[in-house]
Amino acid sequence: MNKPFKFKEFTVNQDQCAMKIGTDGVLLGAWSSIEKNPFAILDIGAGTGVLSLMLAQRSNAEVIDALEIDELAYEQCVDNFEASNWGDRLFCYHADLAEFTEEIEDKYDLIISNPPFYSEDFKTEDSQRDLARFQDAMPFEHLVDSASKLLIDDGIFCVIIPFNEESRFITLASAVNLNVNKILRVKGNPKTEFKRSLLEFSFYKSDIKTSELTIESARHKYTADYINLTKDFYLKM
Repeated sequence: MNKPFKFKEFTVNQDQCAMKIGTDGVLLGAWSSIEKNPFAILDIGAGTGVLSLMLAQRSNAEVIDALEIDELAYEQCVDNFEASNWGDRLFCYHADLAEFTEEIEDKYDLIISNPPFYSEDFKTEDSQRDLARFQDAMPFEHLVDSASKLLIDDGIFCVIIPFNEESRFITLASAVNLNVNKILRVKGNPKTEFKRSLLEFSFYKSDIKTSELTIESARHKYTADYINLTKDFYLKM
């Protein structure tokens, strides 16, 4: 699990990060809209930095800032940025979201987050992994509030969360005037329940575009939709 993860245009080292590269991050990095040609992007809770690197590959954004509270993950994120072809556009802050939101004067065209989201009451013995996995490190209320303060007026906020948290997250976001515009619901295979929701928010109300994605048609047989979404990144797609 600790081996570097090689994508088509960059490599991510992950031995210092509690949260390894997973399908969630790659889905969000590939799905988040860059139609408006964002100038400045913020990745909240960057981990390895994979989301920022994917957006650097996909977009012409001149500023891609990442935020990571865990020291080891932060150091790894910085190393991954420096090793990439886009080091001059990527910057990682070692900071807590609340303090960052308060102190930064910039606003962003696109904010992305693959937040920690096990809200269960148990903890493991591994405090670093707990910080990455458990929502009390960055509660959803806190995330939407900060996103609303850091987003430009016609900016976009994209997030991936558990499907069963979808309606609660949308309600929390609407309390800070962020309206859901797009929803992608993801399941592992045709027989399983929905597992994840990818949500796009803005300060504008619109008809909600809802779609579905199934990752595998059978074991190790990826669907055309999933391949089309991720083929610019995964080596074997």
